Amino acid sequence: MLAVDPHPLLHLGAFVTDFGVSLAECPTPEWLNGLLGAEADAPLERSEDCRKAVRDLLRHGGYKPTGRGKPASEYLVRAAGEGVLDSINLAVDACNVVSLHSGLPISVVDLDRVEPPLRVAIAAPDSAFVFNASGQQIRLGGLLCLHDTLGPCANAVKDSQRTKTGPATSRTLSLVWGPSSQSERVDRAVEWYRSLLARAGAQCDAAQLTG
Repeated sequence: MLAVDPHPLLHLGAFVTDFGVSLAECPTPEWLNGLLGAEADAPLERSEDCRKAVRDLLRHGGYKPTGRGKPASEYLVRAAGEGVLDSINLAVDACNVVSLHSGLPISVVDLDRVEPPLRVAIAAPDSAFVFNASGQQIRLGGLLCLHDTLGPCANAVKDSQRTKTGPATSRTLSLVWGPSSQSERVDRAVEWYRSLLARAGAQCDAAQLTG
């Protein structure tokens, strides 16, 4: 169950994936790795309208989605264009494929590393979390985030180090951070995302959203 605070610009896609075994035991298939290229054949294409709408979504609470704080989907486009978008694990690779081609930022967190209850809300002004193994932090004030009892843990820019997937991960929560003006694109992205995971042998179920 995921509580979502009212937001005039958000059309959130959310689902849970059960891989049945740890990610260490389910390598990414070659057909999925092949979709990590910017020019790979995909059912969705990025658009400038979507890019602007995503940035507007993140600006709503006062956050500035520019520079190092830009949406994760924009980083993926650059990485793919430079040929440095490498495979990480099945959960992250599927996330990156859909985010790259749809232009929508996506979070994927390890469900066994979060502390329920879970809530999507704008982060408090003084919020921050560590987002990588070297201890770097991102300031979160005004940014729409997934929260658990310990605080913010994922958003459309970075996901926290403490809830990221790893070799032992077997269940994940995926959040497609969609603008309401792009609702059809968001729904198509979620459908494609779930179909990729299902083809790879995982089971996906819609998250129960509450107001």
